[in-house]
Amino acid sequence: MQTLLFGNGRSVEVPPFTTGLLKWIGNKQRMAHEIASYFPTNYGVYFEPFLGSGAVLGTLQPKRAVGSDTFAPLMEIWQTLRTDPERLKRWYAERYVCMMSGDKVAEYERIKASYNRQPNGADLLFLCRSCYGGVVRFRQADGYMSTPCGPHRPVAPDAFAERVDEWHRRTQGACFRQLDYREAIAQAKPGDLVYCDPPYTHSQAILYGAQRFRLRQLLDAIADCKARDVYVALSIDGTKRSGDHLCRLPIPTGLFEREILVNCGRSMLRRLQMRGQTLEGEVVADRLLLTY
Repeated sequence: MQTLLFGNGRSVEVPPFTTGLLKWIGNKQRMAHEIASYFPTNYGVYFEPFLGSGAVLGTLQPKRAVGSDTFAPLMEIWQTLRTDPERLKRWYAERYVCMMSGDKVAEYERIKASYNRQPNGADLLFLCRSCYGGVVRFRQADGYMSTPCGPHRPVAPDAFAERVDEWHRRTQGACFRQLDYREAIAQAKPGDLVYCDPPYTHSQAILYGAQRFRLRQLLDAIADCKARDVYVALSIDGTKRSGDHLCRLPIPTGLFEREILVNCGRSMLRRLQMRGQTLEGEVVADRLLLTY
């Protein structure tokens, strides 16, 4: 496998786009332009089957795309962005006004309780932008959202509405579907591009909200794509704690042609776990693996 470090071998320059719509664990917003710069210059449909915050899709602005995940409340947000952006703005503004007009923490807990009684996109939209550190954390046993209220002031409704308009424009070519990643990947045809950003095996075991998967099964699906001449890019565990630990994963020899390290900055998850402590030793670098 050819190993490339920070910028060598790029296919195209992609302008940065740092204005995120959602806060989500593993969010690639800051480095999405670097990831996308290693994509092929020509491809058919773009698939992102572990959608999350949609950072790479929003930065890339593909002409045709399928963004998907199995997590229904998350996909409700993305589908509403596509079909009724004004409704998305109202969801956020209504909860913001309630939170800012009363006891901030108590209102946050009320919204969180509403979500936990009946998981839905409207509550999740506001919670992900107002929870501590932007870490949307759920109990695996029952899906209960457990992240406390963050000390920050959530972005104002007018500013959020501008984000909705920008993201609606950037995702005009996309459709959003609630699908298992294997179903989504199976739809890709020769010349299409699949970008996979699954939950990381070494750092995200406590998190729910992204589809569960077995790495071996994902790698088998990627191998099938490669055999069908579908391009695949995979973001996966790289280094933790300023690079002094390289995560060992069972990557088959010959599946990927190139490996790039992408600097992800400080760990959002460790920010939640180490409240009040320095994060200088918590720098993360992801591996970007390419089948082409």
